[in-house]
Amino acid sequence: MNNVKAVLLERKYLIPFVLITVLFALWGFANDITNPMVAAFQTVMEISTAKATLVQFAFYGGYGTMAIPAALFAMKYSYKKGILLGLALYAIGAMLFFPAAQFELFGFFLVSLYILTFGLAFLETIANPYILSMGHESTATRRLNLAQSFNPLGSILGMFVASKVILAALESDKRDTAGKLIFPTLDESQKAIIRTHDLAVIRDPYVILGMVVLIMFFVILVARLPKTEHKEKVDVGASFGRLFKNKKYLEGVVAQVFYVGAQIMCWTFIIQYAENLGLTKSTAQNYNILAMGIFIFFRFISTFLMKYVNSARLLMLFAIGGIAATTGVIFIEGMAGLYCLIATSAFMSLMFPTIYGIALDGIGEDAKLGAAGLVMAIVGGALMPPLQGAIIDLGRVGFLPAVNFSFILPLYVSLS
Repeated sequence: MNNVKAVLLERKYLIPFVLITVLFALWGFANDITNPMVAAFQTVMEISTAKATLVQFAFYGGYGTMAIPAALFAMKYSYKKGILLGLALYAIGAMLFFPAAQFELFGFFLVSLYILTFGLAFLETIANPYILSMGHESTATRRLNLAQSFNPLGSILGMFVASKVILAALESDKRDTAGKLIFPTLDESQKAIIRTHDLAVIRDPYVILGMVVLIMFFVILVARLPKTEHKEKVDVGASFGRLFKNKKYLEGVVAQVFYVGAQIMCWTFIIQYAENLGLTKSTAQNYNILAMGIFIFFRFISTFLMKYVNSARLLMLFAIGGIAATTGVIFIEGMAGLYCLIATSAFMSLMFPTIYGIALDGIGEDAKLGAAGLVMAIVGGALMPPLQGAIIDLGRVGFLPAVNFSFILPLYVSLS
């Protein structure tokens, strides 16, 4: 009998593991450089908050469109081919920011983001099970947690680039001594010059990102990656049928849709909330970075607590904390309300992986398509921000600033 303890990562998988783990940082970067672009496009293109949130509709809509096709592609071909296709789509979408800036069309930027997230859907749908398969089943969860720890590093870098490279350089966000935007007061010729400048500022990091992704494409192309996927034929129709009859799984997908919607609303509109207090976009984004730091810290805390508290019970307790913090966001004006908004990240920290794990628990071979359904649930980030943006455009709702009242949506989602 073999009593040798399974190692976390065998030497033969080290290089493939490192290469695939880089992908986690790459999609984290894309997610968190894009959230602040709602506020950037709103100002430079002079559009409503609701229209600016089409950035999120396009970005997260790509997940909803492509997650299940990505899973089916990987099942028919291979993990490696699926990753290569994902990287190609990611690079194409990022590179399309160049002509989008040349034509100065908001719709062109949206198409670029939509294509970019086709690629992210492929990467997220395939990289997670690929990491799980690189070794013994008993160490699979620890291996995935190790790989996922690099995702927030990409997120922090994306936030930093958004704050220090993009938002800080926007001429359209310059303010007078009273803190009011100067851009809306300029004549059309002056606005045109600034708009061209600012769209180039937004464009350049994405084009550079596209080049980095292309380099990664060629590295993966020539790399010898292990074929760890199971070759048995899966009855896709039967698998879908079992998933649709699985109440716990369906509840998990719905919970994931609502959770991702709430998360994206809280992170996207930190900038609008802070701007309402007189802060610039660049300064406001620093609070977004702080929120991400808290999110990462509490993910480690919650992982530790799961040794002593049932994951479902801990999820409920964190949801209650999130409800309390969001209530403060709505009814407490000033910096205290902003701090409550930042605090919501602590309570969101464990939700995605915990919902993911509970929903997939015990579904066996159906986990392949089931995982794709949970990635598809990221579409919640596309559906809900436009509704919140429409509320913010009202200016005030009763005795509250509309941006405060707008957080009634993530509060309602949390209560659901």
